Amino acid sequence: MNPRVRPLPPEEWDDFTKAHPYNVFATLARHPDLYRAWLRFGGALLNGTLPARDRELAILRTAYHSDSAYEWAQHARIAREAGLTGQEIESVRHPDALWSVEDQLVLQVADDLHYAGDLTDATWAALCDRYDEVGRIELVMLVAHYGMLALVLRTLRVQIEE
Repeated sequence: MNPRVRPLPPEEWDDFTKAHPYNVFATLARHPDLYRAWLRFGGALLNGTLPARDRELAILRTAYHSDSAYEWAQHARIAREAGLTGQEIESVRHPDALWSVEDQLVLQVADDLHYAGDLTDATWAALCDRYDEVGRIELVMLVAHYGMLALVLRTLRVQIEE
C-alpha cells in the first residue's frame, strides 16, 4: 500500500529527522508546528519516569492491539535495546504467556485501556501499589498516545523502513 502522505525528501529534513531518519518523523514533519509539539510530548514519554522495560512492554502490547506493524517494528528494536529478549518481545502477542507479576500489570493496563477505554478497579489498585502518582499518569498517557499514534500511522500509510 502506498503512503497517503509522502515523507519529506531528505533535503527538507530538520536536524532531528536527519539524526533519526525514520518515515514516522519525515511524514509528520509535513505539519511543522504539530510535529514539533508532538516530538516534545513523545520525547517526554520516551524519557519519562517509567522503567524502559515497562514502557516498551506497554508500547508493544498497544502496537499489537492496534495492529500497527510500523509501531511494532520500531519498538521491537527499542525493546531489545531496553533489555527484552526476542522471546519476550514475541510473547507480548500472547496474553497467556508466563509473565512476572510486574510485567503482567503493565500488559493488563494496555489490555484494559484497549478493550474498555478505562482501567478496572483491580488494575488501578495494583497500579497504585506499584507506581507513584506520576508513574500512573505516565503509563496511562503512554498507552493512550501510542494507540493514537498507531491510528495515525495506519491511516497515513506510513511505510516501515527497509
